[in-house]
Amino acid sequence: MIALPQVRGKLLRDEPLAPYTWFRVGGAAEALFIPADADDLADFLKALDPAVPVTVLGVGSNVIVRDGGVEGVVIRLAGRAWGQVTTDGLTITAGAGALDAMVARAAAKAGIAGLEFYAGIPGAVGGALTMNAGCYGAETKDVLVSAWGLNRQGQRVDYALADFGYTYRHSQAPADIIWVEATYRGTADAPDAVAARMAEITSRRETTQPIREKTGGSTFKNPPGHSSWKLVDEAGWRGRLHAVTGGGARFSELHSNFMINPGEATAADIEGLGEAVRADVLQKTGVQLDWEIKRIGRALS
Repeated sequence: MIALPQVRGKLLRDEPLAPYTWFRVGGAAEALFIPADADDLADFLKALDPAVPVTVLGVGSNVIVRDGGVEGVVIRLAGRAWGQVTTDGLTITAGAGALDAMVARAAAKAGIAGLEFYAGIPGAVGGALTMNAGCYGAETKDVLVSAWGLNRQGQRVDYALADFGYTYRHSQAPADIIWVEATYRGTADAPDAVAARMAEITSRRETTQPIREKTGGSTFKNPPGHSSWKLVDEAGWRGRLHAVTGGGARFSELHSNFMINPGEATAADIEGLGEAVRADVLQKTGVQLDWEIKRIGRALS
């Protein structure tokens, strides 16, 4: 059993992670830590044995937790201290645990344009920073000013936009940084006009994506010159069960780049389906699909 420092937040051993993910699958965390605030997290990281693995889960919208669970400590930034969103002029500051949609709504209310696309991203600010989240022609890099976080040693690190080295769904920032807060800047516009564009994005998402299913968002990144959903669709996987993995996991009828768990699929069923589709698309088209969904933890032997 790993030795764990004293904390002010919640620290749970052998905590099932399925309830914390949108797919509702996966094993337990050896330890789950929900820090009270940034100071609590910093103190924990400073005291934790450097050999203990640390994984950040976020809101669990873009992740498959494998059935064998996750070694070490899983950190989840949840609660009021992590979800604050404030505006000042054309600047908006948000905690890493704030939902992207909350950031979009706060910007609209303040008459800040440019962050409407965040209404279409099913995640939180920390994940958006990590993967340069975007949709409908806009990305995090288009509006981000700076962010700060904590490294594995619990030390504060500050990043300006240029430091991230953003490319499509990728950041060059070290993977061990746990983001705490981000600052964005938009442009001035009438709140009603911003809200109307945001409502259009929300409506489009509701009619084209299976947002009320157990899903993980976009499964694969778009390869250069291609759309993943078209490749999956043309390979015949829209709505189709995988004959080997079974378990009810399938690609959505509504959007063929979204996997869903309509029943009792396991993490292995879902990941196995994704790998089968990657192999099939590669064989049929020569195009390599890369995962956008993060997969963490151990598979069951």
